[in-house]
Amino acid sequence: MSAEGTKSSSEGIALTADTTSSAGGTALKTVMELDWDKGGGLLPAIVQDAGSGAVLMLGYMNREALAATQASGRVTFWSRSKGRLWTKGETSGHFLEVKEIAADCDGDTLLILAEPSGPACHKGTPTCWGESPPQSGAQRIAFLGRLEQVIAERIATRPPGSYTAKLVAEGTRRIAQKVGEEGLELALAAVAQSDPEIIGEAADLLYHMLLLLKVKGLSLSEVIAELETRHTQPRAGG
Repeated sequence: MSAEGTKSSSEGIALTADTTSSAGGTALKTVMELDWDKGGGLLPAIVQDAGSGAVLMLGYMNREALAATQASGRVTFWSRSKGRLWTKGETSGHFLEVKEIAADCDGDTLLILAEPSGPACHKGTPTCWGESPPQSGAQRIAFLGRLEQVIAERIATRPPGSYTAKLVAEGTRRIAQKVGEEGLELALAAVAQSDPEIIGEAADLLYHMLLLLKVKGLSLSEVIAELETRHTQPRAGG
């Protein structure tokens, strides 16, 4: 791998991926000077779920593994036990599809954002930190994105007995009515009920809101973008 650019002492530098590769992989546009010597030719590579933010696993890459990762678009490590390149998922089919690669400020560690196609751990757990790994607040909020996907699946497949499919069949007006009802129930719970009941009503409202957005062809990410805009460009009196 050729080294270009200069090393930053204060912040990491993204290794931008070109997703137009004919092989479906990635090619670096900008490469910082990586410190291969510190680890004897290996760099630790932390893999993070691009969607949920969960830390999936830690592996090691040499120059060839990084090049293979860039070329294929799938995370490939240097296996110290096998003594060869090892593409995560080559046996199980649970590949890690690369979205972005960055190096840290010292150029001796890689951070890889990837989309997993199955459990990241060979023991069948989503991450290599067991069934119940520590979760950040951001990861818990990210479940809303997963719920949005489930709602989309229910809308597309309309499985028998699905509450979501039943509401969709009743139409947008009925879904909008449910959002109003759940909003009122949350407001009433906040005045006269316990915290668990408030949380339950808030969960009901969030679900119905996500369903309404989906049937209108909108997404939670668009709502978040609007909130971010309001935060960075506050309106008068806001």
